[in-house]
Amino acid sequence: MKRAVFMGTPDFSVPVLERILAEGYDVPLVVTQPDRPRGRKKEMIPSPVKQAAEKHGIPVWQPEKLSDGIVPLKEAAPDIIITAAFGQLLPPEVLELPPYGCINVHASLLPEYRGGAPIHQAVIDGREETGITIMYMAEKLDAGDIIVQSAIPIHEDDTAGTMHDKLSFEGAELLLKALHQLEKGAAKRVPQNHEQATFAPNITREMERIDWQQPAAAVRNQIRGLVPWPVGYSIIEGIRLKLWEAEVAEKETEAAPGTVLTCSEGVLETACGQGTVIRLTKVQPAGGKQMSADTFLNGKGRLLEPGQRFESGAAHG
Repeated sequence: MKRAVFMGTPDFSVPVLERILAEGYDVPLVVTQPDRPRGRKKEMIPSPVKQAAEKHGIPVWQPEKLSDGIVPLKEAAPDIIITAAFGQLLPPEVLELPPYGCINVHASLLPEYRGGAPIHQAVIDGREETGITIMYMAEKLDAGDIIVQSAIPIHEDDTAGTMHDKLSFEGAELLLKALHQLEKGAAKRVPQNHEQATFAPNITREMERIDWQQPAAAVRNQIRGLVPWPVGYSIIEGIRLKLWEAEVAEKETEAAPGTVLTCSEGVLETACGQGTVIRLTKVQPAGGKQMSADTFLNGKGRLLEPGQRFESGAAHG
């Protein structure tokens, strides 16, 4: 079993592809999402996986829908298909194509956090650990039998970005373990308990709005769970602020959630739910760069006054 078609799209998938190539697997074809317009100029940008494949001289196929036809897959004649954050469900004719099946690298301890944003959601929810699951693909989203799993702690200073990198590299290593088990005929096939399934859908614009009604610890988790993309934000006095870093202030307040309590001498503190307080330490005003709260308060932030309120988003979790 040395001939593997790889399917993936974002940065998360690249270390997985690089690792199987380094291990000596023959990858006759890489499948990724079509180029998409990005940025202010709406330039067509290839996915990170496409860029990696082209660097290695591997043919790339970019179907809008796999169900439209799978001739390139049949011509590639893979022993196995490996997916990692590909972005499409595999139709039955693809699942049945390779003799060793189709396996997926998923960034959670399934059946928790099925869906497109498991890393973000685990951090937003304040979880103390998450992990990687190598699983057989099924027709339903992230519902296939588990081959192997590995847990990774989420530390207090972790963000979605730091966990993304840790999980991406752990996924690449754990995939090799699963592949070696498959080659020896020793791979487990453990059905998921579907009644315990939870879901982590893709991040929406509404989920980016900070919900000040939550306790300060939950607000901080929401902030770090959205860093470095898409970054949570809030609006106050017409100023749209992206929030990059914050810490829970060890104090209490009777002020309404979202109320600015302190905005001087480099300290920007805001009331949260249940009488808690959060201290914003790194922010980014619209059109500007990331900056410390001190720098912000000496610039646009000098317009703020105690008693003003941030607009609040919907509940999260």
